[in-house]
Amino acid sequence: MEAPVFEYQCLVYQESTLSAFLAGGGKVDPERFSAFLNQHARRGWRVVTIERENRRTFLFFQREAFVVVMERLADAKPAVAAPPPAIGPGRRPVSGAS
Repeated sequence: MEAPVFEYQCLVYQESTLSAFLAGGGKVDPERFSAFLNQHARRGWRVVTIERENRRTFLFFQREAFVVVMERLADAKPAVAAPPPAIGPGRRPVSGAS
């Protein structure tokens, strides 16, 4: 019996610069972050680890970001056909991610 083969992706989740500027603190919204994680879970991804970091914006402002490492079986098919992730302000894959 062969050992399962996994594939990994590394994503950075952070709120948009505008929301960090308007809110003043640049904290991640837990509801949006949960929706982000659930969107990937529907496509078969599972969180392996999360690292929190603060990123500087506009010299004086900082905003919170999370580096998320996810895994899934290499031959796994998503349970639900989902559109590709919305990669927009604050949500971008790290180079080398698929």
